[in-house]
Amino acid sequence: MTALMNKPPPEALPRKAVLALGLLLVATLLGVAAVRLSGTEIRSPDAPTAAQRSLRFEDGPNGSVLVLDARTGTAIDSVSGEAGFLRGSLRALVRERKMRGIGSGPAFELIARTDGRLTLLDPATGERLDLESFGPTNSAVYRRWLQPSATPSPVSQ
Repeated sequence: MTALMNKPPPEALPRKAVLALGLLLVATLLGVAAVRLSGTEIRSPDAPTAAQRSLRFEDGPNGSVLVLDARTGTAIDSVSGEAGFLRGSLRALVRERKMRGIGSGPAFELIARTDGRLTLLDPATGERLDLESFGPTNSAVYRRWLQPSATPSPVSQ
């Protein structure tokens, strides 16, 4: 019985497996750091622009979001209700502006590409949201504002 008490407990994972996982993790981190520091572009290039519109967003009455054509200052839409995707996507871009001390003055650019992609770009910060990544229902929230003939129409979401 004494011999059993002096035996070391079995390891949860073999030492060689833990070492191999650690080396794999370090190699992965070094690879990612090398690509990031090299400045190599890892995104595919954007397709040509099919349509573009400069937009501004303001708080409206009763918690709505007013969508304005930035070139004319005309209200083209009013979004009321929860509008979770709209509010969440704008919140991400506005947070970056606040961190850099940029106000709400500069317009956002809504860009439709010839390959069907839709991008919301903040030229003030260089940040972008590739809206098609969030699915057709969510990107449609923005796509409707590409029509230059869009007229003010209260919309609930």
